[in-house]
Amino acid sequence: MLQPSTLQFLKDLKLNNNKPWFDENRKAYEAAKQDFAAFVDTLIEQFGKKDPSIAHLKARDCMFRINRDIRFSKDKTPYKTNFGAFINSEGKKSMTAGYYLHVAPGESFTGGGMWMPPADILAKVRQEIDYNLADFKKIINSKKFKTTYGGLSVEDGQLLSRVPKGYEPDNPAAEYLRHKSFIAIQDISDAELTSKPLATKILSAFEALQPFNVFLNNALQ
Repeated sequence: MLQPSTLQFLKDLKLNNNKPWFDENRKAYEAAKQDFAAFVDTLIEQFGKKDPSIAHLKARDCMFRINRDIRFSKDKTPYKTNFGAFINSEGKKSMTAGYYLHVAPGESFTGGGMWMPPADILAKVRQEIDYNLADFKKIINSKKFKTTYGGLSVEDGQLLSRVPKGYEPDNPAAEYLRHKSFIAIQDISDAELTSKPLATKILSAFEALQPFNVFLNNALQ
């Protein structure tokens, strides 16, 4: 579980997203960051027993910086108002599929997969789905995956209007080939974030996602 003070810090940051306030509340930030990191380390330690490919990681390998890159953004607020960690075999900067945890009051979720991969990797994933459609559908239509995630998540702008070049419109895998990302998401309430069963909930979500991640990563080999 996370401490209520961690969520409170993020709430306060959202209302005071500026450097002077952040500097004045740096101790609160460091405490919240440490709390989140300790929880991520717990997830890695426990789920690493089921997925040895992540067992070597530490939270620092997976956590994203709170500073925003504002160079090309109209939004000049300097800080993210969430904590995020992407857990996969090579750490947060890797393009391989993995597990994700996003903590933001009222907007928290877990899940993972492969978000907006570059064109060469996306082409390999689509090819893998085309070649092994039955296996892919078995994974995403499994009872555990459906119960946990409902299905694949589709964000705005993450779906092509037609199948990509090189595939016929009537391809049996057409509905999946149109995806630009391959992710699944399960929401987490604020109450769950500060409850003892939080780790159990997230570990169960990771377990439901593991075959999906294995399929996606096999496409890269």
